[in-house]
Amino acid sequence: MKKVRYSCFFLLMPLALVIEGCGGIPKDALSMNKATLEDRQLQTRVFDTSDEGKILSASASLLQDLGFNLDESETDLGLLVSSKDRDAMEAGQVIGAIAWTVMFGIAGDARYDCRQKIRASIVTSHAGENGERIAVRVTFQRIVWDQKNQISKLEKLNDPKMYQDFFEKLSKAVFLEAHGI
Repeated sequence: MKKVRYSCFFLLMPLALVIEGCGGIPKDALSMNKATLEDRQLQTRVFDTSDEGKILSASASLLQDLGFNLDESETDLGLLVSSKDRDAMEAGQVIGAIAWTVMFGIAGDARYDCRQKIRASIVTSHAGENGERIAVRVTFQRIVWDQKNQISKLEKLNDPKMYQDFFEKLSKAVFLEAHGI
């Protein structure tokens, strides 16, 4: 009798998985919305050069000048991934945690941010009809941990000024790299 139950289970389980998988992907799941296109415009600049190696070299140098450590580098794919660790403690959060503890006598529930990791990813690709230009896309994200070493924030950074400053510095770095300065 046990054999029959196990046989039915093993026959019905794949059928259940197939039926569950037939739900499909929602129609709009892979479509880009207006915010996605705005983010891409903010994060991307095109440079008038076909030398992707010099763009990547200038990008890596700039990231290091900004305090990032290179974590991954796949120049054949046009990819750089970097990060830097920073303090995330804010006086307001700590004061709030102390006030919470004093008011309610529960020290374990009051949380405040302690440290953060800021990540920068750069992807390059050839642009233009003959690949005579290089498009550079940079994205910034941050992960914040609280005093209990649990993630309290995981967010992309979309400050237009930050991207504008980055690309201004990258333009200068590309110029310096191109002229061997």
